[in-house]
Amino acid sequence: MYSDIEIAQACKMEKITKIAEKLNIPDEYLELYGNYKAKVDYKLLKDLKDKKDGKLILVTAINPTPAGEGKTTTTVGLADGLRKINKNVVVALREPSLGPVFGVKGGAAGGGYAQVVPMEDINLHFTGDFHAIGAANNLLAAMLDNHIQQGNSLNIDPRRITWRRAVDMNDRQLRNIVDGLGNRTDGTPRQDGFDITVASEVMAVLCLASDIADLKARLSRIVVGYTYDNKPVTAGELKAQGAMAALLKDALKPNLVQTLEGTPAFVHGGPFANIAHGCNSVTATKLAMKLGDYCVTEAGFGADLGAEKFLDIKCRMANLKPDAVVVVATVRALKHHGGVKKEDLNKEDLDALKAGMPNLLQHVENITKVYKLPCVVAINAFPTDTKNELDLVEAECKKLGVNVALSEVWAKGGEGGIRLAEEVVRLCEEENNFSFAYEDDMSIKEKLEAIATKIYHADGVDLVGNAPKQLKQLEELGFSKMPICMAKTQYSFSDDQNKLGAPKDFRISVRNLKVSAGAGFIVALTGEIMTMPGLPKVPAAEKIDVDDNGVITGLF
Repeated sequence: MYSDIEIAQACKMEKITKIAEKLNIPDEYLELYGNYKAKVDYKLLKDLKDKKDGKLILVTAINPTPAGEGKTTTTVGLADGLRKINKNVVVALREPSLGPVFGVKGGAAGGGYAQVVPMEDINLHFTGDFHAIGAANNLLAAMLDNHIQQGNSLNIDPRRITWRRAVDMNDRQLRNIVDGLGNRTDGTPRQDGFDITVASEVMAVLCLASDIADLKARLSRIVVGYTYDNKPVTAGELKAQGAMAALLKDALKPNLVQTLEGTPAFVHGGPFANIAHGCNSVTATKLAMKLGDYCVTEAGFGADLGAEKFLDIKCRMANLKPDAVVVVATVRALKHHGGVKKEDLNKEDLDALKAGMPNLLQHVENITKVYKLPCVVAINAFPTDTKNELDLVEAECKKLGVNVALSEVWAKGGEGGIRLAEEVVRLCEEENNFSFAYEDDMSIKEKLEAIATKIYHADGVDLVGNAPKQLKQLEELGFSKMPICMAKTQYSFSDDQNKLGAPKDFRISVRNLKVSAGAGFIVALTGEIMTMPGLPKVPAAEKIDVDDNGVITGLF
């Protein structure tokens, strides 16, 4: 059996100019990054403004487990499956972060025979977008500290700076630091810290901005801290937005690549869904909808995080309306939610599967009842799945009026996604009454309660620590109308990663509320979630290598 990277390296890719031709992208909008990658100028969207949008399909999943779910694999395989039934389709995915690539999760380019390529490039530096985002983030940090050093005319309180530095790596050592030590000319000593780049507000801003003017406007609104008399200080007041936008001007353009089967794919932006808003860029999604009759996109982690943010934040801000939703699950993962240990997941266990099913059913019910969208469950097939287990999943989903499609894309590519593709096409023709989980005019607390009770099925929300004081300040500053971006563990509906399945009788603890005024939402940190992950005991980096010919091994 070949590894993901071996399958990807054996693929004979088409020149990216050929992929662009499939989408009728004029040469003047195409910027080549070698033979197999290109950026597409977002100005193309303005030329296509009168063209009808294609159908929008969101792929999401159950809460992730060590057993694996295969959401990106299913997204890519579904697109290839749609192409197998002669549909004009474009994929829109997030870019992987180097942190998980070298940590525990590995790459994020799909798997088996359902991948986007060039896999190594996409998983590593790609076109440099994340480096540009990190540089823009850290330029703002440098200008902020320099302003304080040079006289502090804005009266910034160094103890109330909210802007942190960023690096695209899992590095727990940088979570909390003291900087500015040394001589008087070395800066003002203060407590500081790093976030991983995918948690930076600059990432969210880039993913939500429509053009350079919108990008600069959003950057200028970023709140970096507060004055001694409690007034917010913005990047615009530091005159940082122009230079930050200059660093980001190319990163703003979506990246065009392809699947193993030559289906066009945009891979652009990459906020995590557990600590950020979890969706690829609005520009990439809108371009995919203009250039294809079907756009298949995904949102990070489980539907309680990625799909909720895709629907309540991205769709709200970009005026998007999904046509169908795919919820991905595996029999193995559902058995894990039912209490089975990883080493025993290959054995048939109908009782454990039945015990884990509520996790899937709650996600499905949220999609169909809260958001009122048509839904199909995709069971990502494993050789160890038994007919009894598959029949049980199908029977339980049928009770909710939702069909199940067995997805065999990991082993068979697009051919293994045809059944799922046919069901998605059918769902896309249905009318839907898409609605949000909460309305704009609700208070911040009411929005938090709506997400917690409707999506997580919690009993309510408790504001702890500094959160009540922060809530009062955000309301006084006029930020109440913004949507909420929940930072929560991906492993559970609750804020306790050990509560698997569909837990009941719990409350969500919000310990920090922070405005991301440039992105346009309020971040609520729950439980013990952190914005800078750490490496595991045995990081994936230990297995990654490159030979004398430049061939990379160990990526997965």
